[in-house]
Amino acid sequence: MRDRLRTRFRYWFDGTMDRGTPALISWLALSSVALIALASTLVVLFTDTDAEDNGGWLGVAWMSLLRTLDAGTMGGDTGGPVFLGLMLAVTLGGIFIVSALIGVLTTGLNQKLQELRKGHSQLIERGHTIVLGWSDQVFTVISELVEANQSERRSCVVILADRDKVSMEDAIRARIPDTGSTRVICRSGNPLVRADLELVNPDTAKSIMVLPPVGDDRDVDVIKALLLLHSRQWAGTRPQIVAAVHDSENLAAARLAAGRSALVIDAEDIAVRLIAQAHRQTGLSTVFNELLSFVGNEFYFHEEPALVGSTYGHALNAFDLGVPVGLGANMEDVLVNPPMDTVIGRGDQILVVAEDDLLIRLCEARPAIVESAITSAPAQSPMLDRTILIGENSRTAKLVTLLDSFVQPGSTLDIAAPRRPEAAPSDTLVNLTVGFKVCEPTRRSSLEALDLGDYQHIVVLSDDTIAAGPADDRTLVTLLHLRDIEESLGDPYSIVTEMNDDGNREVAQVTKADDFIVSTKVISLLLTQLTENRHLHSVFTDLFNPEGSEIYIKPASDYVVPGAEANFATVIEAARRRGETAIGYRLAGHGEEPPNYGIFLNPSKSAPLVLGSKDAVVVFAEGEAAAVGGDGRGR
Repeated sequence: MRDRLRTRFRYWFDGTMDRGTPALISWLALSSVALIALASTLVVLFTDTDAEDNGGWLGVAWMSLLRTLDAGTMGGDTGGPVFLGLMLAVTLGGIFIVSALIGVLTTGLNQKLQELRKGHSQLIERGHTIVLGWSDQVFTVISELVEANQSERRSCVVILADRDKVSMEDAIRARIPDTGSTRVICRSGNPLVRADLELVNPDTAKSIMVLPPVGDDRDVDVIKALLLLHSRQWAGTRPQIVAAVHDSENLAAARLAAGRSALVIDAEDIAVRLIAQAHRQTGLSTVFNELLSFVGNEFYFHEEPALVGSTYGHALNAFDLGVPVGLGANMEDVLVNPPMDTVIGRGDQILVVAEDDLLIRLCEARPAIVESAITSAPAQSPMLDRTILIGENSRTAKLVTLLDSFVQPGSTLDIAAPRRPEAAPSDTLVNLTVGFKVCEPTRRSSLEALDLGDYQHIVVLSDDTIAAGPADDRTLVTLLHLRDIEESLGDPYSIVTEMNDDGNREVAQVTKADDFIVSTKVISLLLTQLTENRHLHSVFTDLFNPEGSEIYIKPASDYVVPGAEANFATVIEAARRRGETAIGYRLAGHGEEPPNYGIFLNPSKSAPLVLGSKDAVVVFAEGEAAAVGGDGRGR
């Protein structure tokens, strides 16, 4: 029976100790009270004058408490041996208790600081943007959100990732030292765990972005995060949720997991489409980077009652700062570059390319159109494409199929790689004739054996069988060889290079400004745009769809007489007559000057403008295999 009671007491005692620092402090306080009470009682029982001289039991208890807290207090004690001995016992007991108390408080404080350092505290914010996951894309996302929120007095971006909070904050401060009015808050937790997700208060968030982590299972993690968000019981209005998958085969599963209200984009498909569109149009990368970024010009929806009843073509030169590029009813089902006779109805939103929505306003007087500068010559006839793919990866088959839809019948495409692609299509192609050449991309002699002077366009693909860093290193070496060979041949071809890291893109651009390099940055920019405005999804879908209107860089001579003095309003009018929407131009003489490399979007409509034979115009136009590029290589 006695052993059983002892076991039960120890079990109860262990249970109280499991409660942490408060329980330890309580036990130490109880021990102090017991020690003081025992010593005071013994003084009263075994001494006569000492107890009375010190105020009885309460007085002795007070003295004992002081000695428990401060051992030096005993130095002035006087009395009999019993009294002094008991006071010494109280002092020694107090030393142990106070020492233990200090240790408990120190340990508890350190634990609390560690918890705060890990970022496990509940977030109390409203209208914030949540980023789930961590990768190099997070720096692009934060930079864009900071730029987008410059006009707001208070904005917040919250990052939830399974990383140390302090290390995330240090990395962000190192890459983005100035966040302006935007506060960046990091929380340490697994986005795939419901309890950790609640730390960032998703019920009051404005939008949620799911970033794929680094690793082979990144799409699996994205799908699980989307499923977790979709199955969650939302207390209020569900925030806008956007995500991206890297394997097109996982797109259907991701959209099913996300539900109808979330937006899931196919990163692999967009990357392939960008390569296919850009490989024949030097400078298209700069156009996309500006339109997808919050720096410079971007897309805005604008309702203008004064234009109700007029046509889309009439509205092209109606704004002082800003170029209309599309129409949509209530920002839904937006049609980019609609027919010029489309009537603007009441409630229709005009899609405008502008630097800021506050700058979109009607002009007081429309700029003059220089009729004599508009060319009457027919557009340049398209030529057969001769393209070579250097390297191969899992996207080769999709890229070849897409290139087939962009080129003229009879065009040729050669794949130069160490091994023949197994999945490269051939029987289903309509316009392309595909060949294969054995090549080691990083060897100069192997590249020279390809007779590169016979090609107009070169596409360098990243090797996805190795890590992203080494793959970019190999791609950079290949690019340097190709640029050196190009100079010796007299600049006969253009190059578009696929890379994984945007930092490597910046290094590679030193070789030549007009290299178009596809990277995860484009996907990051696209996701950020969608978190701010979900209605842009239909716009981007149209832009990346070969059957819709796309961005082209066409020779300026198709629109205005080379060397004739005009203005950009004249260029817009010339493009309108061809059923196209002009949004800017490219000056060949500035093609090597960063950061725009000769690309000027949404320029002044009335300022004098002279375009030469090597210059080009940036337009929105219907997809056409006969599109001719504007870089002087007969495209």
